[in-house]
Amino acid sequence: MTDSPMPAPTPTAASPETQTQLFAYVLQLADTSLILAHRLSEWCGHGPILEQDLAMANIALDLLGEARSYYQYAAELEGKGRTEDDLAYLRSAVEYRNPLLVEQPNGDFASTIVRQFIYDCFHYHLLLQLKSGPDAQLAAIAEKSVKEAAYHIKWSSEWVIRLGDGTEESRRRVEKAISNLWRYAGELTTPSATEKALQAAGLLPDYAPIQQQIDTHVTRVFEEATLPVPQGVFMQKGGKDGRHSEHLGYLLAELQYLQRTYPGLQW
Repeated sequence: MTDSPMPAPTPTAASPETQTQLFAYVLQLADTSLILAHRLSEWCGHGPILEQDLAMANIALDLLGEARSYYQYAAELEGKGRTEDDLAYLRSAVEYRNPLLVEQPNGDFASTIVRQFIYDCFHYHLLLQLKSGPDAQLAAIAEKSVKEAAYHIKWSSEWVIRLGDGTEESRRRVEKAISNLWRYAGELTTPSATEKALQAAGLLPDYAPIQQQIDTHVTRVFEEATLPVPQGVFMQKGGKDGRHSEHLGYLLAELQYLQRTYPGLQW
């Protein structure tokens, strides 16, 4: 996997508009990590075997730590006195900007693996770019997180191979999961209006090379798993613009319950 840094733009002072766009993007990153962390945490105590139960819990903790770093940076960029807890717990579903993929229900173990694999392929390659980018804070978060993401993509890739090239039942389940979830993959590398503006400003990498790296990795893993790579799938979008599935509302009702019921509660 190549680690080609994105070209650094000519240094310029960030305009108020760019500052607002960067806040929105960092919030998107934070929401994505938080929601997927919560989904994985739902497996705690329910995993198929103890080792994988712990693996999913650890990945959830990695993503939660990453989400905290992003929320703290987002609060700093916004400059309105809100904290990471305010951003995580006191916003409505339509204010969240995570892609649709990460809010999808866990389903069976194969569905969770496929969801994780699709996200890991994007997440890992995005972090490789961000850690060499011009925004020092994003680069620092990516530098730390990419070490964890390298384990995540290894773990989910190995499980796709084991399920695809395993028993007749495991193959049936992983094929069903791919059929259900692949429609959400395209949103990850389809830039929103905010992402396009930040790419034009040189603050975000072009997603086309990232998509090429994803395609290369997916092809290799699917060949080893003896699975066909999906072709011509219509891609669902909208999460990054606040248009979510019904699943996010139920997830947030659980995630935000304590803070909503007892505002300002502290440990």
